[in-house]
Formats: sequence, structure tokens, C-alpha cells
Amino acid sequence: MPDRPLLIPFRSSLLPQIFCDTVVVGSGVAGLRTSIALADRSDVILLAKDALDLSNTSWAQGGIAAALSPEDTFEGHVADTLEAGAGLCEPEAVRTLVEQGADEVRRLLTWGMRVDRDAAGAPKLGLEGGHHHHRILHTDGDATGTELARCLIERARQAARLRIFDRCFALDIVVDTRGGSRRAAGMLTWHPRHGLQILWARSIVLATGGCGQLWRETSNPRVATGDGVAMAWRAGAMLADLEFMQFHPTTLYVAGAPRHLISEAVRGEGAQLVDRQGRSVMEGVHELGPLATRDIVSRAIIHHLARTGESHVLLDARAMGGDGFRSRFPGLARMLAGYGLDAGRDLVPVHPAAHYFVGGVRTDIDGRTDLPGLYACGEAAATGVHGANRLASNSLLEGLVFGARVAAAIEADDAAQAGPFAIVHEVETTERGELDLSDIRSSLRSAMWRNIGIARVGARMQDVLGMFDFWNRYALERVFDAPDGWELQNMLTLGRLITQAALARTESRGTHARGDFPDTADALRCHLLWRRGAPAPIRAEVGALGTLSSIT
Repeated sequence: MPDRPLLIPFRSSLLPQIFCDTVVVGSGVAGLRTSIALADRSDVILLAKDALDLSNTSWAQGGIAAALSPEDTFEGHVADTLEAGAGLCEPEAVRTLVEQGADEVRRLLTWGMRVDRDAAGAPKLGLEGGHHHHRILHTDGDATGTELARCLIERARQAARLRIFDRCFALDIVVDTRGGSRRAAGMLTWHPRHGLQILWARSIVLATGGCGQLWRETSNPRVATGDGVAMAWRAGAMLADLEFMQFHPTTLYVAGAPRHLISEAVRGEGAQLVDRQGRSVMEGVHELGPLATRDIVSRAIIHHLARTGESHVLLDARAMGGDGFRSRFPGLARMLAGYGLDAGRDLVPVHPAAHYFVGGVRTDIDGRTDLPGLYACGEAAATGVHGANRLASNSLLEGLVFGARVAAAIEADDAAQAGPFAIVHEVETTERGELDLSDIRSSLRSAMWRNIGIARVGARMQDVLGMFDFWNRYALERVFDAPDGWELQNMLTLGRLITQAALARTESRGTHARGDFPDTADALRCHLLWRRGAPAPIRAEVGALGTLSSIT
């Protein structure tokens, strides 16, 4: 894989240069929460790759998990999270998530976020997969993410010292190497109106979300191409847990239709997973049945389809009735009606799809990476809070908690401005035949889905590495001048790293299931860390991931 630290050639002296205290890359829950917390006392620029409200956050149907009920406990939420994480959760990160998460949710309510409420006016708490207690808050049944994004965006727009640059593509982290040390000093960006720009800052925050677009079947929006993790890799920051991609068990499976998410809350209300003969898919698989953790349910569906030769399974929510389903899940009901389906009358065809990237940029519990000046939070970060498999409805909570913690860490670190300084970056290119970018992207996504998906085998993954070598000769060695090319380069970079990580973990654990290594290995109860230039992964024992000084 080419060892280029920056995607494009440029001379800093020829580019517009903008100054601020912090650049936050990403407009989902983590980026917004970080920006809101910082903008009271410092100058912040928030970069949104597309429209401000287009993110995995705004697409999230599932709710926000929090131990708010008097009958619930922090210990119960911690235990469920640890169980879902299959032995790789960082206990300190989990306890931080749970205990601070409850206060973050209460703060959201004071900020005006609407949630579903019971007859007494108290927040209504639902049940989702892997939880042993009702602790999930929703808005309008299936529109939690949309309402959360609205609430945070409205709050962000009120911050006087926050500038929002929407439809602004972040290409690369500018690293200051003067004096023999390395520090994140700014961001190279591109805007369709203003072109290339350098944003100089005291701190950079990656809150760029996930990478579901690497797989052909995904619940993620088009912007989820792993840009932040790829640019952190080029900048020399350490990555972790890249082999763990969570697949959501239930997305709509209709020919020609996008893979619309069917919220886990539907199963929480009693819906069952059945095949065409009406037989339960989850019977005898797990004591929680269709409410087992997502890795278990997704694998059960894939194994059932392989055994029966069917293309999908069916979600049976008919016990709710048409009116009941429309009342509880109005957004889902409208979406299904567009395909001629009524969940109160019809069985809904569903299939797993790539949903949430558990791995990312390795950070401590406060979002610091091992590159000074660079922080990460939300889905782009790897704190170890999810272990090998995220518990349902912990992701929005993660963005709130660790977004706030990153802001506190930046204020505590109080770093000096590193830039500006002169940069002349040249790129040596080779003449090769032309390949259509959309063809490479389509082939990449198909190969990842078929070979680095829910069921994995070493020989097939090794073949995929050969495919990357071929694609990379045509795409990674070229210089592009628009986001579709830069996105593809990020996808190729991260896709190859994910494949390498999946090959290196010779066991099955959480979301990572290998047919050639079906058992869980005690020797691999560790995190695999990756750094550019290192020939092999570094192992970090559970409990050490968040201690940046312990691993170099």
C-alpha cells in the first residue's frame, strides 16, 4: 500500500489559511456535543462533509440507553455492556459511559429533546437486544436520531464562537514535525466554492463516524466512508480493533430498495424472526431469542439462510396490529407503506447489513490519541467501550459522553498553536491505465460483503488482499481533485486494514466470526493495534488500551 502521508500535492503559501482554537471534523452526535462544550470559551470550526444533518446520528432509529428507572442500576447496564462485548470491553470506559451517560441524557431533556413518555408523563423506557432491563429512550418510536440531531444542531447554532462549515471535505491532518517531534497542527480541507484551505488549530477532533459504505449491504448513509480513520492512519496515529464491524440483523430486504433499518425496538415490542414456513429463526439459539445481541442474531440469520438456501428471513410484527404498529413506529410504518407493506398485516423481509464500526482511532478515556493535538470520539474512536460487539443503543450515548470528555481534555491540555508553517508536498505518480472509480467502489463493496462480512474464512480474506493490491495500483497511486476520488482512497486504505486485522485475529469473538477458527481463544483476549510503518499488529491487554503511555 503506498505510504503517502497526504492525499494531494499542495503548497501552503498558495492556499487560504484560517485560524481557530479547535477544528471538529464531523457533525454527528459526537462532533456536535464536543463543539457545544468548547464553543462557550474558545473558537471552534465544525466541519460537516455534506449537509449538517446528514450523519449516522440523524439516521439512528434505535434509542439512547440510560439507567434512569428507579428499578434499574448502573451495575445492570455495565453488566449488559460487558456481556455484549465478549471479553474485550475496557471496564473503566464502560463504567464512565454508563454513569456519565445518565447525566448526559438528563441534560438533553433540559435542552429540549423530545422523548416518548408514558401516561404519567415520565420518559417511556423500551427494551432492546442484549438488555435485561427497560432502559431505552426513543422519540416517536423510531426517530430518536433525527430528534437528537435537531436538538444538538439547534443548540450548536446558538453558540456565538462556533463556525459551521457544511459541505466541506476534510482531506488530511496537517502534522508539524519541526524540532523532531510530531503534533497535529491543522486540517487540509476542500470546499466546492472556496477550493482548498488550511485550517490551523491548537487541537483537532475526529468525530467522522463509521465506514458502513465499505460493504455492499449497509444501513449507513452515503457519507460513512471511514475518512477520519484513514486520515488518522496517514498521520501516524494508532488504530485499534479494526476487525470488529457490527452487522445489524434487520434491514429491509426488497429488490432495488435501500437497506432501510428496521429498529431493534420492534423486536423489543415482541416481533419475531421467522422463515417462510413460519419457523422461528432464533429458537434454541439463545435464551433471549430475537433479543439476543446483534452479533448472535446476525450470525443465526446467515446460518439459517445458508442452510435453507433462502435469500432473507421475515420479521413478524403482526401481533401488534396495523394501528398498534403505526402508533408505536410511525416513521417505519410510512417507510414500509412506500413498498406496499403493512407490518400489522404482512411479514416484513429482512436481512443483516453493516451497521456500526467498533474499531477506530485508538484513544484514552478522554479521547486523546497518541498523536499530540489529535483527539477522536464517537464511532471513529476506539476507547474499548464496546469490546468486540456494541450493545444496542449505546452508540448515541457514547457520542454524548465522550464528546463532552474530549472537550474537557482539550481545555485541560491547553495546547499552544502549532502553526502556521510552510508546507510543500509533492506526490510522485505513475502512468497507469484508467479504471472507472464507480467500478472499483462497487467491486470493493461487493468483495467486503462476501468475504469480510458476517462469516469469514482466512483463505478468502487472503484473496481479498490480492484484490486490494490490484485496486491500489490504480487508485491509491493517483491524485484526484474531487471528493469521490478521495473517498475511494480512504475506503481502499481502511478496507485493506480491516482485512489485515480480520486475518490476524485467528479466533471467533463478538462480531468477528471465522469458519476456520470457530472457537474463542483466551490468548487473543486482547486488542490488536495498528500503526503505519509497523509490519505487524501490537497487542494490548484488556485494561491497557486507554493508557496511551503503556504502548508505543
